[in-house]
Amino acid sequence: MLAGLVQMTSSDQPEENLTKAREALRHAARGGADLVLTPEVTNCLSSSRRHQQEVLRPEAEDLCLAGLRDAAAAEGVWLLIGSLALKTDDPDGRFANRSFLISPDGEIVARYDKIHMFDVDLSATERYRESDGYRRGDAMVLAHTPFAALGMSICYDLRFPYLYRALAQQGAQVLTVPAAFARATGRGHWEILLRARAIETGCFVMAPAQTGNHRAIAGKSRTTWGHSLAISPWGEVLLDLGDLPSVGLVKVELDDVAKARSKVPSVRADVVVGSQ
Repeated sequence: MLAGLVQMTSSDQPEENLTKAREALRHAARGGADLVLTPEVTNCLSSSRRHQQEVLRPEAEDLCLAGLRDAAAAEGVWLLIGSLALKTDDPDGRFANRSFLISPDGEIVARYDKIHMFDVDLSATERYRESDGYRRGDAMVLAHTPFAALGMSICYDLRFPYLYRALAQQGAQVLTVPAAFARATGRGHWEILLRARAIETGCFVMAPAQTGNHRAIAGKSRTTWGHSLAISPWGEVLLDLGDLPSVGLVKVELDDVAKARSKVPSVRADVVVGSQ
């Protein structure tokens, strides 16, 4: 399998982000990618809840979802939309942060709503309360393609290893971790945590990311770490896209999953705490 990772600098304008994502998907597909992966909040990266209320749409009306489904069908590739920010029917008006797996005929094969919310004070001036604007998901998702079983996650989920262990025990061979990682935590933790999740589970890890300074018409602009990574089941970095918007291709040899797990069988169901 050849995977294409898309690194973006999304703004708070869904229309222009769709244009960028479609161009990147086309580039990856024509480079031979079987599966293309985009970052978290591909459609709109915004810190303004008021602006989000104005530009976001429910799933059935979201222009980025419709446009990317059409693009996947036109190019005949599988597509992991890292996530889209979407309106919901929740009484409190909170959004969903939802990842989609799209088949080569443009159909939605799987949906995953981010479970773990990023609520943290990084400094006196950098504070995040994701749960104020987004509702949390309540179910892990294992999705199937002809070439691999994908364990779906989003960004802050990365810090909760039990999720990935459970996905691996259910059959995941590839873990997807689309993200918009903050620069401060990205510098210190991003690569280390991704490599740890790969080693712990014996899975490939595909982590397409947002990068750079994100233009915002409304509210405070954000800066993200970038460095989209592909990691082998042995914890080796196979691809690092640095800090500029780009598309990278990486070969995924699924036999490596079984090889890694035979050497470090830590995801076996019979392996319990305290065993070696």
